Amino acid sequence: MKRFYLIIALSVSMIACKEKSRKLPYYNTSDYTPVWEIPDNPNDFHKIRAFSLIDQEGKDFTEKNIENKICVVDFFFTSCPGICLEMTNSMYELQQQLVENKNVLLLSHSVTPEQDSVPVLAQYAINNKVDYNIWKLLTGSKNEIYNLGRKFYFVEEDLGEDRDSSIFLHTENFVLIDKNRIIRGIYNGLDKTSMEMLVADIQVLELE
Repeated sequence: MKRFYLIIALSVSMIACKEKSRKLPYYNTSDYTPVWEIPDNPNDFHKIRAFSLIDQEGKDFTEKNIENKICVVDFFFTSCPGICLEMTNSMYELQQQLVENKNVLLLSHSVTPEQDSVPVLAQYAINNKVDYNIWKLLTGSKNEIYNLGRKFYFVEEDLGEDRDSSIFLHTENFVLIDKNRIIRGIYNGLDKTSMEMLVADIQVLELE
C-alpha cells in the first residue's frame, strides 16, 4: 500500500514538473503566429484594450474587473439554436472544473446585445447554472463587442476582410488571456480534446 501511494506521489510530481517546464506562446497578430518572447515593456505588445460592458447582474464590467485574472473568452447569443448550446456546455464544464479557482474568469460576450438585455442574460444564467463568481455573461454596445472580438481577441477564422458590426460575428473559438491581457491560446469550444488542452494551458499560466 505504501508503495502504491509512493507511485501516485511521484506521478503527480512528474506531471507538475512537466507543466512547470512547458511554456505557452504569446500571440500578437490575427494569424496566431506564435511569439516566444515579448518586449521588456508589455505595452509594446498586442493586448486586449480597455472596455466597458455590463454583466448578467446589471453591474458595470471593465478591464479593471480582470486585473490579475486569467480569462477564457467566447462570443455567443442566448437565442442561438446551434453551436452556442455546445459552447455553453463547454463553458459549464470549465466552470465545474475551475469553480474553486480564484485566478480564472470565464467571459461570454453576447453578439446580439440588442436582444440579450440584462434580464435575458440573468434568465439564461439561471437556465444554464452559471456561477456568477467565475462566469460573466456580458452585454453592451454592439460596436464595442464586435470591435473587441474582431480587432482584439481575433476570434474569427477569416480576418482578412474588413468587417464592421453589420456583419454577424459567429464563432466557436475560445480565447485564453493571461493576467496582462495578452492572448496565449485559441481553442475550439466544440472539441473535447481542444478543451482539455485549454484546461492544461490554464495550469501552465498559473505557474508563470
